[in-house]
Amino acid sequence: MAQALKRIGVDVQAEPDPDSPANATIFVEPTGFTGGTVDCGLAGTVMRFVPPLAALADGDVFFDGDEHARQRPMKGILDGLRALGISVQGDSLPFKVSGNGSPMGGMVEINASASSQFVSGLLLAAPRFAQGITVRHIGETLPSMPHIEMTVHMLRQAGASVDTTTAYQWSVTPGPIRGGVVRVEPDLSNATPFLAAAAVTGSTVQVKDWPTTTTQPGDAIRNILERMGCTVSLTDSDLTVTGPKPGSLQGIEIDMSDIGELTPTVAAMATIAKSPSTLTGIAHLHGHETDRLQALATEITKIGGQCSELPDGLAIKPSGSLHGAHWSTYDDHRMATTGAIIGLVAPGIKVENIETTAKTLPGFDRMWADMVQEMGMP
Repeated sequence: MAQALKRIGVDVQAEPDPDSPANATIFVEPTGFTGGTVDCGLAGTVMRFVPPLAALADGDVFFDGDEHARQRPMKGILDGLRALGISVQGDSLPFKVSGNGSPMGGMVEINASASSQFVSGLLLAAPRFAQGITVRHIGETLPSMPHIEMTVHMLRQAGASVDTTTAYQWSVTPGPIRGGVVRVEPDLSNATPFLAAAAVTGSTVQVKDWPTTTTQPGDAIRNILERMGCTVSLTDSDLTVTGPKPGSLQGIEIDMSDIGELTPTVAAMATIAKSPSTLTGIAHLHGHETDRLQALATEITKIGGQCSELPDGLAIKPSGSLHGAHWSTYDDHRMATTGAIIGLVAPGIKVENIETTAKTLPGFDRMWADMVQEMGMP
């Protein structure tokens, strides 16, 4: 994201924390936006959050990304920009947004069934549009609603006025955004594989600095772990999880429409569980970094598990014959962590390209190895 913002003229500086490679202090200076070329890689936030900013640019902004990124849904956000009077060429990567520096904004109806990021992207840029933006979702489903709630919360913290009184509609009035110092919470979803390690091995894992109150969907993992038979304790911002004795982890039936990002972690635990699991409400995962539903079903089946795709999720049954195999990650960080979790119980799993986890958690492989060593596992 920082590189993308730099490409459209934003002054972004990062100072890494020498004591923790996963942490850094980011400095962003207010500036106008310019034309440029943005490489989105596989990042959904870049390809959905930056185009509305490009509408504010003085010039054309060209977007492209990895091969799989070109298959990810983009029509909702791009049609939304067109409806607001922005010139957009293309319906998926690669595409071009021609900014005019001072777009009017107004009311726009979009179908965000494929990604809540379509809504968040428009809302984040809305205060800089002359009339603000009112976004109305007109699709049948809206996944990951907590992420939209996080967006609204952050906008309000920065001084923006956001009206959410009408269901599935968000109105942001034009006005200045307040700068300042923002402390970003730890990414709770990134911590869930470590907690899952406790669940599948019957061990105890403690995660430091877990917030006692948060809007992050990842916090739902606490309830999920308890439902699957773990002991969970949150005291003084430290979250401690102790798994049940090996072989007694329970399966789970759960609607994950609000917490789709946790699906790979929950699927890993379900693969080890002694009873069936059904994960639903996650059809939108077909359009993530990879087709996560297909990828999970393929890889779990490859190692002897029983995992099948449902119209909107996964059905996972117990298997007593898990075995080692090559675990493909599809350049998806969450597929890599899923393989690592299952590999704690099914010896011989070789996770390819574990380095892909560095996209969201630099040093994951080192932290994982340290945890496994502390557990006394080979």
